[in-house]
Amino acid sequence: MRTFTRALTVSGSLAAALALAGLAATPAVAATTLSSGHVDVLDAEWDGADLHLHVHDEESGTEYEPADVTLSVPASARVANPGYGFLGSGSQIWLLPDTETEADAAGVLFPGISTEHLTTGVFANNSVTYRLVSATRNGAATEDFSIYAGNGSRWFDSNTAIITFKSRSFGVATHNHANWAFEEAGTYQLTFRVQGTVGGVTESATETYTVVVSS
Repeated sequence: MRTFTRALTVSGSLAAALALAGLAATPAVAATTLSSGHVDVLDAEWDGADLHLHVHDEESGTEYEPADVTLSVPASARVANPGYGFLGSGSQIWLLPDTETEADAAGVLFPGISTEHLTTGVFANNSVTYRLVSATRNGAATEDFSIYAGNGSRWFDSNTAIITFKSRSFGVATHNHANWAFEEAGTYQLTFRVQGTVGGVTESATETYTVVVSS
């Protein structure tokens, strides 16, 4: 398990405002854009009373509120469709890979799903569940997003025609990586919930993530 100094959560607008101190005439940037490097997109934390979801940039050690971050998937993320049926019939997909070497070579994000900041002995069965609540592309419900392991095993699938592959449990104090796949360019809004049981009470946190996939 990695050890590092935790940083205070910084909103994109606040960071921009600080960077532009003294330049009041310049408008603040609305959000921080992350486009490469190791980023835990789904990062669960427990403050002793509530669950929280953050985006944790492993490169800088900075945490962001999901609403303050845009995740950018560049055209360089396009790869040949590996042929798994759930990835559609297109010849190409946009892929954020499950290995850091591949991500760095393509200059794209290496996205993680983290529970490593949750302490053992707090949550029932020492696990929490991540659920894909909804997914849209350009404002409409989409079937074009999925997360899957390297062997083609689906973790999450936005296809509303099926009820499976919407949730997955992870042990606490773990760090997980899989392939994040997008079948079309556009602006995605992905809503995730993390949920666990503490002392017989169900605790949860829900956040929406913005992902812009470039053609």
